Amino acid sequence: MRTVTRRVALRRTDLDGAVLAAPPECVEVLRHRPLVTVVLEHRVRGITPAKEVFETSLRQDAEWRFDGIAWPADLRPGALVGVSWHAARDEVVMRTVALDEPMRIDGVDYFHEYDPKVVTQEYAPGTSNRGKVLHAVRRLGRVFDDGSAVFAESELPARCGLGRGARGSFLLRNAVEQLIREGYVTRVLGSVDPAGHPSYPAVDGEEVAEMLFYAPLIEPAPHSGDADSGDADRREHWVNGFLRKLPAGAQPSEKQLALHQQAVENEQITAAPLAPGYTFVKKHHRNG
Repeated sequence: MRTVTRRVALRRTDLDGAVLAAPPECVEVLRHRPLVTVVLEHRVRGITPAKEVFETSLRQDAEWRFDGIAWPADLRPGALVGVSWHAARDEVVMRTVALDEPMRIDGVDYFHEYDPKVVTQEYAPGTSNRGKVLHAVRRLGRVFDDGSAVFAESELPARCGLGRGARGSFLLRNAVEQLIREGYVTRVLGSVDPAGHPSYPAVDGEEVAEMLFYAPLIEPAPHSGDADSGDADRREHWVNGFLRKLPAGAQPSEKQLALHQQAVENEQITAAPLAPGYTFVKKHHRNG
């Protein structure tokens, strides 16, 4: 009898609710059992092997889920978990896969393989205006396989909750400009289909629309040190200059090229040419 194996990307509701979707193939056999043994094989912060055993139960909401899984604190939304089950065995085995090198995505450390789309979609906004706008782009926009996303800027007033009228427009404009200044988003021309779904690059025959394009900032993260809370991008602090991916076909401005060269000369960043498809975001103060 074959083993059923699936890879599941953790959602924030999974981590907060101590649950995980069960493979449909095992539900008929396991749902009648009062307890189901689930084994989690995991490397803490991608280094230290660990094995935890949970006595869970299957419960049904919109789908069948294993209930009662105390997820390790170093797992983030979007982390991939392999779920294996064999009918001849009494347990379900879950495994995470450590990255060769941990990665920091927009200030949040990831130690295990992840789904870039889910990482983008599961962004938890702060209470700031810029957080609300970024939430609309990342959660409600069209998200691509690499984790980048686009959202029609004209839809922001109705979707980001900053209010209507002159005050709402003022707050929204300031929030968007702050995100552009911080390097989180870039304005691009895309298109929307008759149903309002965005595309980038623009698709022939669709209505051209100005978009906000988001690309995740991915950089190496240290193995050691205290685990972050996932809120690094919302605390008040200075952000050093960094490189950020541009939308397909876009080029850095002359100003950004000059700022990059200045940062190299001042030894603020590694002395290397600005790679194609990237721009430079200068050091700035981020106040959440």
